[in-house]
Amino acid sequence: MTTAQMKELRKLRGQKIALLGLGLDNQALLSVLDRTKLPLAITICDFRPRNKLPRIKAKNLKINYQLGADFNKDLDRFDRLFRSPGWPLACPGIKAARQKGQTEITNPLNLFFALSPTKNIIGVTGTKGKGTTASLIYRILKDASSHNKRWTKARVWLGGNIGVSPLSFIDRIKPDDYVVLELSSFQLEDLKYAPRWAVITNLFPEHLAPADPHNPNFHNSPATYWRAKLNIARTPSNRYLVANQSLKNKLRAADIKSKIIYFRANSLPSRLTGVYNQENIGAAVAIAKVLKIAPAIYEKTVASFRNLEHRLELAATINGIKYFDNSFSTTPESTILDLESFRAPLILIAGGADKGANFRTLAKAIKDKVKFLILLDGQATPRIKKALTALKFPKEKLASAKGMEEAVALARTHSARGDVILLSTACASFGLFKNYKDRGEQFKYYARQKK
Repeated sequence: MTTAQMKELRKLRGQKIALLGLGLDNQALLSVLDRTKLPLAITICDFRPRNKLPRIKAKNLKINYQLGADFNKDLDRFDRLFRSPGWPLACPGIKAARQKGQTEITNPLNLFFALSPTKNIIGVTGTKGKGTTASLIYRILKDASSHNKRWTKARVWLGGNIGVSPLSFIDRIKPDDYVVLELSSFQLEDLKYAPRWAVITNLFPEHLAPADPHNPNFHNSPATYWRAKLNIARTPSNRYLVANQSLKNKLRAADIKSKIIYFRANSLPSRLTGVYNQENIGAAVAIAKVLKIAPAIYEKTVASFRNLEHRLELAATINGIKYFDNSFSTTPESTILDLESFRAPLILIAGGADKGANFRTLAKAIKDKVKFLILLDGQATPRIKKALTALKFPKEKLASAKGMEEAVALARTHSARGDVILLSTACASFGLFKNYKDRGEQFKYYARQKK
């Protein structure tokens, strides 16, 4: 830890601290606090029992637990609460602590910004595409650092909602380094800082109902969801906001002081599948131009970059049939974009947990584009069927499946050489699957079985 970082962390000395939820961010926070060797007592609040929590390796901290039914009780007795992104700000325990006015509610990301030795931080958010865009920007910067003298001293880091807490590498960052962060609305909703360069890939209705028992956080309206996204550019530390041109009208009404640069789809040669990935490329190229990276560098990076896992990933090609995994597609809007990305006949696997979405527009797209539809069991599936019935979607083109093995087998039965079998559910994964990764892994496993 640097002297400046230790000075910031010493502000925690003597405080009663609770970690709300033991997810990746708070696990990384625990590790940081443990390395300081400060005499801190930390209480972990989590609805899970002790044997279901990640193993803690802290040697220098006093760890207490508040678990089970009492996980959110009497939070006002703490001086500072570090909230996991999945922990709703509307939690009764947080509300009670706020009413008494003596407890600071924050999150690990705020601490990262306070501790970061570099201000060269690029934040990427959006309903869809933020993971791909953040990863592509990261790769462009890495390639620039290898080929350009101006960048040779800079290392590049990637973290955030993509699955790596930025606190896990906080003590290795140097002042000239660059950090690329994928940021969810739940990370942004109480963020007190902003990255120097911000990106908003797009905006669709999302997270408006709880759908994940391990992440029950949600926004109570589209307006609060949008406000959370805008936090990425609300403070003076944000100098540039790179935003999808489709957001121009919404941003006119927003109080954004930074320079706004609008991007459109970019048709540079690429291995990325999906028409919306051209917009992700457009966002990454816009950032590259702001940073004055040579076109020869970012064009080469774009040409070699592949889809991320479970993001319209080509999982297999067997007997002339291509299997694409977009288990990350959890909204009707993203599945519609997937359908528009292919000209080949489509066998679609969809359905799952209900997030309160409207499926009428998706039903029209399915009727126009899908050769055969398999619907996985889930609370949203009857609503998709109802929307399709209203459009007189042929019953002979529809089947149901109780699991992924059955779904892939049905898809194979109704496919022919030249077809595409697409997993793009438009729904959350919970019920049949642990999460979207489990759903995608199962799809890839059964897709690769040569039968």
